[in-house]
Amino acid sequence: MLSRLMSSSIRSLDRECNCTVRLLDDSEYTCTIQRDAKGQYLFDLICHHLNLLEKDYFGIRYVDPDKQRHWLEFTKSIAKQMKSQPPFTMCLRVKFYPPDPAALKEEITRYLVFLQVKRDLYHGRLLCKTSDAALLAAYILQAEIGDHDPGKHPEGYSSKFQFFPKHSEKLERRIADIHKTELIGQSPETSELNFLQKAQMLETYGVDPHPCKDVSGNPAFLAFTPFGFTVLQGNRRIHFLKWEEVTKLKFEAKTFHIYANQKEDKKIILTYFAPTPEACKHLWKCGVENQAFYKLEKSSQVRTVSSSNLFFKGSRFRYSGKVAKEVMEQSAKIKRDPPEIHRSEFFSPAWLKLNKLIPPSPTPLSLRDSAHSTPVRSVSHGDSFMSSRGHMVDGSEASTSGVISDEAYSPSDSVLPTPVAEHGMEMPLARHLNGAPCSIDEEKDSEAGASKEGQGVDLTSGRRALRMVRSRPSPPSDVEELNKFILSVLRLFLVTIGLLFALLLLLIMLTESDLDIAFLRDIRKTPEFQQFHFEYFCPLRRWFACKLRWMGGFLISK
Repeated sequence: MLSRLMSSSIRSLDRECNCTVRLLDDSEYTCTIQRDAKGQYLFDLICHHLNLLEKDYFGIRYVDPDKQRHWLEFTKSIAKQMKSQPPFTMCLRVKFYPPDPAALKEEITRYLVFLQVKRDLYHGRLLCKTSDAALLAAYILQAEIGDHDPGKHPEGYSSKFQFFPKHSEKLERRIADIHKTELIGQSPETSELNFLQKAQMLETYGVDPHPCKDVSGNPAFLAFTPFGFTVLQGNRRIHFLKWEEVTKLKFEAKTFHIYANQKEDKKIILTYFAPTPEACKHLWKCGVENQAFYKLEKSSQVRTVSSSNLFFKGSRFRYSGKVAKEVMEQSAKIKRDPPEIHRSEFFSPAWLKLNKLIPPSPTPLSLRDSAHSTPVRSVSHGDSFMSSRGHMVDGSEASTSGVISDEAYSPSDSVLPTPVAEHGMEMPLARHLNGAPCSIDEEKDSEAGASKEGQGVDLTSGRRALRMVRSRPSPPSDVEELNKFILSVLRLFLVTIGLLFALLLLLIMLTESDLDIAFLRDIRKTPEFQQFHFEYFCPLRRWFACKLRWMGGFLISK
């Protein structure tokens, strides 16, 4: 009896596993879940912990053993998705950015979105002109430390905060000036809302950058925003397609296709190449989910999509959540007292740079943030850029190439603790060759001397980075295209053989049944059927009957 109780308790422990979710304020939520628990169960636990009702904008992100990032699917088992042994480590992040943050019903939701966008600003996914950068940083200061107090905030106090991957002393002074003079009396709630409204006007608000290459081998970043699909290349936004214009998303291996219809029945097909097949599939699933969330009127309109035109080929995926219009309608029905918000302290080491402890460096050796970056091996290209969006482009601008900034877009590396640190400590990033990104105009002059001093530093890291650059994916050659064609033909042949075999089995079952149909009677009268029936089918049926009787007697004796 004791051994039986011990074995049952051991089995119970084997069915449980620990899970740690890093939240947007860098705190951690740890819980124990059943191994067969689905993603929705864990997500509901986190939302209950945060007292969050407008939860459809958020998702859980994790990294698989191959360092590929994924969104946790709520309808599937957590353990099967992780592809690794527990304990599991994941991150809560904004998955679908609200098109209008001011329209959010509850302040707790706006605060969490504020933390995400602040993180995007810090990691270079959301960059801007100098004037916009100073105002955004000043909003953050006002939200976190309140009004300027000369007794508490000595000269140069803004330099202790790290708002961007890198910024100049001139920008720091401008941030302090705005904070001292223009934002007096603003509450944290007001400053956070003003920050979001300003950020929402920038070109890369809500951008989840996926590094790819075009058909010519040039690097580009693909992204899905609340307003549509965009392609960023160098210092230009070379494509923007509204969600209404996108008709289909497809992928095969590393190749990603976007089909769209623009004004005057103009049809376009864009083709890009991801670093790995897994990254391409992740890109495709992100596109399918974003298109369904922002484009459709009701979740009942969501359909299962396939990555290929042929039913037996490719991946099938279906978005399982609500759409944006339904989320807004559900939020309007929320009636409760506003929940208490525990804002993170501004002295958190994640956002505060103490000059004595963390010296500023133009090339921080760090890992990517787990919020929206693609795999660590998918390195960035060039420097960063961004300017104010101001207004949405129309259809005529959708395919034109517009200069956004003097600098090139490149999300920066993360210096914050994220789950990636457990998987990729050994991989320096190629972009360290050129230093941290900078979209601020004043940086050019202030860093001119520093760039000369850093040219000969860390040659080993540079060589490794160059090897990573050379290993980036290139468009497929003629041989690869031929191999794909042969595999497609082989797949078609095997599926055809399988269908014929299934039809043959069905025909045999029908002819051996008691159905009295003229067509079956004619088949039964043929010599070939008579021979098959007496020489093969009857002996096989007797053999199966004998085996079944033997199995039945064996089970009864047990």
